[in-house]
Amino acid sequence: MNRASEQPQVVVAGHVCVDIIPDFGEAELPLEALLRPGHLTRVGPAVISTGGAVSNTGLALHRLGIPVRLMGKIGQDLFGEAILAVFRSHSPTLADGMLVSPEEASSYTLVINPPGVDRIFIHCPGANDTFGAADIPLEEVRPARIFHFGYPTLMQRMHLDGGSELVQLMASVKAAGVVTSLDMSQPDPASSAGRADWEAILTRTLPHVDIFAPNLDETLYMLDRPRYLELTAAGSTHLPDGELLHAVADRLLGMGAAIVALKLGDRGLYLRTSADSRRLATLTGLLPADLTGWAGREMYTPCFRVKVAGTTGAGDCAYAGLLAGLLYGQSIEAVLLSAAASGACSVERADATSGVPHWDVMQARLRSGWPHYPLSLPLTGWRSNAEETIWYGPGDHRAA
Repeated sequence: MNRASEQPQVVVAGHVCVDIIPDFGEAELPLEALLRPGHLTRVGPAVISTGGAVSNTGLALHRLGIPVRLMGKIGQDLFGEAILAVFRSHSPTLADGMLVSPEEASSYTLVINPPGVDRIFIHCPGANDTFGAADIPLEEVRPARIFHFGYPTLMQRMHLDGGSELVQLMASVKAAGVVTSLDMSQPDPASSAGRADWEAILTRTLPHVDIFAPNLDETLYMLDRPRYLELTAAGSTHLPDGELLHAVADRLLGMGAAIVALKLGDRGLYLRTSADSRRLATLTGLLPADLTGWAGREMYTPCFRVKVAGTTGAGDCAYAGLLAGLLYGQSIEAVLLSAAASGACSVERADATSGVPHWDVMQARLRSGWPHYPLSLPLTGWRSNAEETIWYGPGDHRAA
């Protein structure tokens, strides 16, 4: 069923680009072999798809059956035309909210994603760097239930001047009576984003953000650089534990978010909600989900078992599953599993979103007993629900 012509339930705005993903086949190649000067590495045909939060989260929501409106900024060039063509191939109206700037270049990313090597991005920000709050027409946002904004870390104007444009945008949408959602990406240490005071930016922004689901690594980079460097240096030998997840989420909730999820890559997904029922009450009536009993919840689930074809956009698709679960009125446990399932479906294809099925198909797969990977994090004191493969934090008042 074509849902895109219906009133949008989610407006997805922010960073958008073209992803160019060469096919490296099944053979595992060491990174030094790929990057050796003067060496030719033979690859297969490239997957060329749209990328960034607008495309990844937006198209995943569309595939899950959620009416969505996409808002991003592109140039009047071949990459821009490709972005519009891809969106229109999913639905003729999906590109209607895109802003085309004739004076600017469209953003693109070369994704180096060979088997056995974590993906590498070579990125041109293009028109994303000039995107500002005024580029979002509030009259087109007000009819939606959720406004989701992604990747201010890759959009220069959104994080310069203490993030004033980001704060203005999220505050104005929140004041318009729309549930606000924010996603991040890893700041480049050599860029203006890497030098920005993200603790100050998030302190000013998160009071206007209802749902915040960043990656753990990028959050530590922004809020606790020494711990980030410690975990990065240790690699897989130093895993995040329940205490770290709780502490990071506690900080983000204290900054003002109502619902916090931390994406952990192949380690799974963590979810925690504000203990302040009044904060969650601000979402009552704006979402179909019954948030009664959501206050003070803390839980974690490992990833579902899949054959990985590519991990590009997996976190964005997990975020789409989380938002879809809220819009389909699921319980908090079901929302967590739907988010993990959507991310798992994504990695079964090389590109970001083509592996994401319709909501009904994904839910049927969940009901069929789709197995998880075993618990891989130290969660001392947590309780588990073997039937759903969810671990509940010690402070979760519903975990008993």
